[in-house]
Amino acid sequence: MDGNGRWATGKGRPRWMGHVRGAHTAREVVSYCAQRGVEQLTLYAFSSDNWKRPADEVGFLFDLFASHLERQLAKLLKHGIRLSVIGRRDRLPRALCDAIAAAEARTADGRRMHLRVAVDYSSRAAIHEAFAMAEGRGDALSSPNILPPVDLVLRTGGERRLSDFLLWESAYAELAFLDVNFPDLSTADLDGVFADYAKRERRYGDVPAPANAKVSA
Repeated sequence: MDGNGRWATGKGRPRWMGHVRGAHTAREVVSYCAQRGVEQLTLYAFSSDNWKRPADEVGFLFDLFASHLERQLAKLLKHGIRLSVIGRRDRLPRALCDAIAAAEARTADGRRMHLRVAVDYSSRAAIHEAFAMAEGRGDALSSPNILPPVDLVLRTGGERRLSDFLLWESAYAELAFLDVNFPDLSTADLDGVFADYAKRERRYGDVPAPANAKVSA
């Protein structure tokens, strides 16, 4: 969800206004993806590298996240959306950790869509943690922060990189990059990304299927 600060700066507004508008867009994205039948959605809210930002901006982001957890909980429950937060929690404010745990517990039975929010998240750290957990046991790569394989990665804001997001899970993901800042992302933009995704042939290393192939049951 890239481009909140640039959206605000481009309009001559303080950066925090971009984050507020981005939170509104995030609500719309969650609702629309649930309507479209998306089963799993992960939003990159705060990376481990974002600690480099000014302390007042970081604090504002955490306060904003906590307030939206409280406001949106009833809607998540109503629409059967399960919420999970991935990433580190030992550096987050205690009140935010408590709010996250409460929201996860209350939405645990949601089956319509699994919404994950990445907070203080680093994919490289998650992979390192998973290997450390499996070392000496011969387990498959596992960790609470290692997710199922990803089908589609969408990044707004015009950048063309993954920035330490779901690197393991996105091994075969289709990638989409939009030159629109996240606060301006619309449902029409999402429809365009979904339509383009539907046209792509996902072969996973196999050869293309013959055009005249027949299927029998």
